Amino acid sequence: MIRTLIFLVLALTLSCVASLHLGLRVYAPETVWSALNGGASTEEIIIRTLRVPRTIIGALTGAALAISGLLMQSVTRNPLAEPGLLGINAGAAFAVTVGLTVFALSSPLAIGALAVIGALIATALVFGFGLTLGPSGNTGPILLIGVTIAALLASLTQVMLLLDETALETLLFWLSGGFADRPLIMIWGGAIALPVALIACASMASGIDALRLDDQSAQGIGVGVTRIRLAALTLAALLAAAAVAMAGPVVFLGLIAPHIARRISDGSRGFFHLALITMLCGAVLAVLADILARLIVAPGEAPISAVLALVGAPFLMYLLRSRRAVAL
Repeated sequence: MIRTLIFLVLALTLSCVASLHLGLRVYAPETVWSALNGGASTEEIIIRTLRVPRTIIGALTGAALAISGLLMQSVTRNPLAEPGLLGINAGAAFAVTVGLTVFALSSPLAIGALAVIGALIATALVFGFGLTLGPSGNTGPILLIGVTIAALLASLTQVMLLLDETALETLLFWLSGGFADRPLIMIWGGAIALPVALIACASMASGIDALRLDDQSAQGIGVGVTRIRLAALTLAALLAAAAVAMAGPVVFLGLIAPHIARRISDGSRGFFHLALITMLCGAVLAVLADILARLIVAPGEAPISAVLALVGAPFLMYLLRSRRAVAL
C-alpha cells in the first residue's frame, strides 16, 4: 500500500513537472525554475500564469472525477458507473447554460453554484428512475437511464445555445472540456472539495465496504444502506459538479481511474485506501491527458475529452464485453 502511494505521488510529481515544460513550446528546466521564483520574462510569465494554473486545475479535476466515479461504482455495484455516462456532467452543464442564457449569470461563483444544482438534480433523476426499476435498477439498467438523460440534457443544452449566439460564444470552449484559461477562483472549489471528500470517505468506509454484500446482508450487520447510498451519491455529485465548474464536462476519467486503482492496490485494505489510490490515479491521468492534448495536434490543441475518449471508449467496450461474458 505504502509503495503504491509513493509510486503514484512520484508519478503525479513527474507529470506536473512535465506539464510545466511541455507544450507548443518546450521550456528548459532553468526557465521553469526561474518562472516559479518570480521571473519576469515573457516565457516565465506564460509558465507562471498559464501552465501552472492549468496543471493544478487538471490534477484537481482528475482527482475529483476519480473519487466521484469510485463512489458511484461502489454503492451501485456497477463497474460502468461514471459521472459523464450517468448524466451528471450533462446536468451540471445544462444548469450553467440555463443560468447564462435565461438569467445572464456568468460570474465564476454563479457557474459553480449552478453546476452543483444541475449535478444534484441529474443525480436525483437518474437514480430516482433507477429505484422505480426495483433491485435491478442498481446494475445494468441504471447505465441506460444515465446515458438517456445525458443525451436529453446535452440536446437541450445545444438547442439553448443555438438560440442565444452570445451564450454560444461564451460557453462553447467551456463545454468542450479543458484545463486551459479557466477562472483561477474555481481552483478553490476543488481544493476544498477534495479534503472534505476524503474525510467523508473515511467516515463512510466501513458502510461502503459492507455494501460489497447484498443489501439485506449489509442491513443485517447494522449498516444503514439507504443512508450510506444517498450520502455517497450526493458526495459523488458534488465532486463531479466541482470538476465541471473547474474544467467543463470531462468524460471517462471517473470510469477509468477506479479500475486502474483496483488493479494496482491491495483489495484487502478497504474503501478508504482505495479512495486515496483512485484520487492519485485520476490526477495523474488528467495531467498526462492534458500534456497529450497539447502535442497530438500541435500547433493546435485537442479537447481533453477527445483525448480521454481515445482510451475511455475502448476501455468501456472492454468492460461491457467482460460483463456480458460473466452474464453468459
